[in-house]
Amino acid sequence: MVSMSKRTLISWVGLTDLWAMAKDLPEKQRGQVYESIGEARGEPGLGPLRSLLDHEDFDAIHLLSNQKPQLNRKYVKWLGSPAKVHSTQLNNIIDHGEIFQVVNGVLRSIPDIRKAELHFHLSPGTPAMAGIWILLAKSIFPATLHQTYKGEASTAEIPFDITVDALPEFLRDPDLLWQHLLNRSPSEIEGFEGITGESPAIRLAVGRAQRVAVRDVPALIIGASGTGKERFAQAIHSASHRNVGPFVAVNCAAFSSQLLESELFGHRKGAFTGAESDYAGVFEQADGGTLFLDEVGECDLDMQAKLLRVLQPSSDRKKGPCRRVFRRVGAKEDTESDVRVVAATNKDLHEAISCGEFREDLFYRLATVTLKLPTLEERKGDIPLLAETLLAEINSQFQGQEPVYVDKSLSSATKSFLKSYIWPGNVRELQNALIQAAVMAETDVLTPEDISAALADFPRPEAIEVLECPLGNGFSVEEHIGDIRCHFLARAM
Repeated sequence: MVSMSKRTLISWVGLTDLWAMAKDLPEKQRGQVYESIGEARGEPGLGPLRSLLDHEDFDAIHLLSNQKPQLNRKYVKWLGSPAKVHSTQLNNIIDHGEIFQVVNGVLRSIPDIRKAELHFHLSPGTPAMAGIWILLAKSIFPATLHQTYKGEASTAEIPFDITVDALPEFLRDPDLLWQHLLNRSPSEIEGFEGITGESPAIRLAVGRAQRVAVRDVPALIIGASGTGKERFAQAIHSASHRNVGPFVAVNCAAFSSQLLESELFGHRKGAFTGAESDYAGVFEQADGGTLFLDEVGECDLDMQAKLLRVLQPSSDRKKGPCRRVFRRVGAKEDTESDVRVVAATNKDLHEAISCGEFREDLFYRLATVTLKLPTLEERKGDIPLLAETLLAEINSQFQGQEPVYVDKSLSSATKSFLKSYIWPGNVRELQNALIQAAVMAETDVLTPEDISAALADFPRPEAIEVLECPLGNGFSVEEHIGDIRCHFLARAM
């Protein structure tokens, strides 16, 4: 079993927290507190922070406070839990930009922050402070969000992810938040060396995935067919503390509902026809590691209900966020495992939810963090390098099978051709075209004609009459350049 990350709580100290402390102080000291922050409004109870600590255990606590150091020390003593206070200076406690600057600076000053299991408390402080916690938890610093109300604590489920466009617009400083994700090539990031590309789109995807990797949170990878979702899932596993455990992948679309249940959870001997022995399902096989559920959008509603149950967060926090409880088909007792789940789909799950084909609650369980992979059309600059990398792998494979095989290479004209094509099948289509061209080419240097001949054998989407498009309704030439290119390529072939 792998070691768990340090559970680290980070929170503001709010006025309600200080008022809760003040009511327990001697009258003179209480008056001094009220003189500093004003008299209590309403009954503060234990305050948000102490209420949370009554329900949750944390290995480290970091508190941000805009109050005087003497008051902060008095509060930590009253709190009764070891905590480090970060004194801050805020001119405006409802200014999102200023709050972000302060919080971001504090988070980056905490040693090993990237290795910790982060928890943010939404309840103390102003609504603007809570908003910044949500933005950070859904972007730069993936974290579990908590809230308290009338002494009760709960985990806050936020049903969205922050996109590269929405967050900068909110904080009016895009470079500050996202430029750091683009600074390093995938080849420079441990665990992601197998991801090829230098484009901003792939760097951003890898940067986000790397931050997901260090947290034990479920992730949903979305992207068109052939964009490399399983390769990203494998990289997330390799970059995580779970890399000493197994990585197990299962294609949910490859099994009938009954067989998928057995594949996921296992079965007992005799549970159904053909069950001739006990079988440990992939949730059991992946204990201590990562389970990749590919094509999860193809599961039927019954299977979705079963997945929802196994992904239910554990009530025993000491066992960690990845404790899974399930039952083998035909068994009478539950089985436990420690599994981090990464799922993937090329299906529009929001549309599937609206059509009643996918459970909304399961979506939010799977999509604590979402990662959208770019198509080749969105990273055209990577195509020549990607093609060379794929062709090198193909050459190595063929050399192992045929010692007299001569390595193939790409001409400059071929690289230009590859870059101009729209690749509706993405990396998978590119790889298949290169394999077929390497097999069928008569020379050692693959030409545009070799690639065209390979593409001619692939099934294509139904032809679009691009030259007959109506010119009204916001017609844009730029949007149809790719279709026009395909039109004339088809004519040429």
